[in-house]
Amino acid sequence: MECKNCTKELSSNDDFCSICGAKVIRNRLTIKNLWADFTEQFLNYDNRFLQTYLNLFKKPEEVIGGYIHGTRKRYVNVISYYAIAITFAGFQLFIIRKFFPESMDLQTILPKDNPNAGMDLDWIYDYYSFLSLINLPIYAFIAKFTFIGLEKYNYTEHLVINTYLVAQYTISNFLIIIAGVAMGINFYIIGNILTLFLIFYTASVYKKLYPLSTAGILTRTLLFFGLLVALMILLGIIQFIFMYLNGDIDKIIEAAKAKKQVTYIASSFINWTS
Repeated sequence: MECKNCTKELSSNDDFCSICGAKVIRNRLTIKNLWADFTEQFLNYDNRFLQTYLNLFKKPEEVIGGYIHGTRKRYVNVISYYAIAITFAGFQLFIIRKFFPESMDLQTILPKDNPNAGMDLDWIYDYYSFLSLINLPIYAFIAKFTFIGLEKYNYTEHLVINTYLVAQYTISNFLIIIAGVAMGINFYIIGNILTLFLIFYTASVYKKLYPLSTAGILTRTLLFFGLLVALMILLGIIQFIFMYLNGDIDKIIEAAKAKKQVTYIASSFINWTS
C-alpha cells in the first residue's frame, strides 16, 4: 500500500502518512462519510477554519506571525483562507444583486443632479475577485512604506498580513451586509460604516505584530489609509486624463445634457396636462 498523495510506501497499520501527513482513506465515498468529512472540516469547533477565524480576532499575532515564521499546519494557510473569503464575497454579491438590487442603487444616496448617481458599477462586481486580488500587492506596498524604519517584515510578509486582514474582513461582513440590505439599508452606506471596523481591526492587528505604542500605531494607521486615499485620487486623475484624451468626458457631458433635457420636456408635459 502506498500514500495516494506522495506515493510513499505505507504499512497496513498506518492511519496517516509519515511524510506528508495525509490521512489514509480505506473506504469508498458514500454520502455518510462525505458528510462526516465536511462536518469535521468546517462544523467541528476544533476545525482549522473556525479556529483560524476566531484567533484572527483573539490572537492575530499567533495566526499571522506563526504562518510567517513557519507554523503552517495549525491554521488555514493564507491562500486557502483568501479563497474561502472570495467565495463568501461572491455568494454575498449574488444574493444582493438577485434579491436586493435596489440596495446597490447610487441614486438613492446621491443627489439626482450628481453625474455619479447613474453610474453603472456592474463591471466592478463582475470582476470583483480579480480586482480584489490585484489590490493586495498595493496594500502590501503601502504597508511596507508605512512601517519604513521598522524592518521587522519584508514586502512578501506584508502581503501575507494584508491578505489575512482582507479575508477576515470579507468573511466577517458576509452576514452583516446581507442582513442590512434585507432591512432596506443601502449597500454602500453599510460598506462605509464597516470601513471604520476595517481601520480599527487593521490597527489592532499591526499593534500586536509591531512593538509600537497606541499613539505610534494610530499615527501609522492614519498614514496607511491616507496614502491609500492619495493613491486612489491619483488613479482617478489618471483615469480622467485618459477619458478626456479619448473623448469619453464629452460623451458623458452630452449624455447628462440629453438626460436633463428629456427630464425637462417630461416635466413640462406633465405640468401642461395637469
